[in-house]
Amino acid sequence: MTEIVTRFHDAMRHMSADELADLYAEDGVHEFPFRMAGMVPRYNGREEIRAGYTASWGASPAVVEDIRNVVVHQSVDPEVLVVEHETAVTVDGRPSTVPGLLVLRVRDGKIVHTRDYMDATAVAGLRSGRTG
Repeated sequence: MTEIVTRFHDAMRHMSADELADLYAEDGVHEFPFRMAGMVPRYNGREEIRAGYTASWGASPAVVEDIRNVVVHQSVDPEVLVVEHETAVTVDGRPSTVPGLLVLRVRDGKIVHTRDYMDATAVAGLRSGRTG
C-alpha cells in the first residue's frame, strides 16, 4: 500500500493534478482540515479533485523541488496510512519547506479519503513572500 504514497508524492513533485486525481476512487474525498482563508474545505469526487488541484497548482508561485523526511505509519485499520512529509519548494528563487501530514484511506488500490494537514502558516508565508 505504500506504493500509493510514492505515487501521491510523485504527483506533488510534478504538480500534476491528473496524476493525483487518478489515484482516487471516482467518489473519493480530499479534505483540508487546516486551511487558509479562501480555501475550500474539501474536494468531493475524482473530477473535483482534478479541477481543484489544476487551479491551485496552476496559480501557485511555488515550484515543488522534493518531498523529504517521509515517514509512513500503518494504522490498526488496514485501509489507513498516516504519512508525515516535508515539501521542499522554491518561490521566486527562495527555498522553503512546508511540513505536512496525510491520513489516507485506501480501498481496492484507490484513495477513497484523504485528510490533508498541511502547514497553512507556511503556505501563507509562501504567498506573502516570507519563506522559512
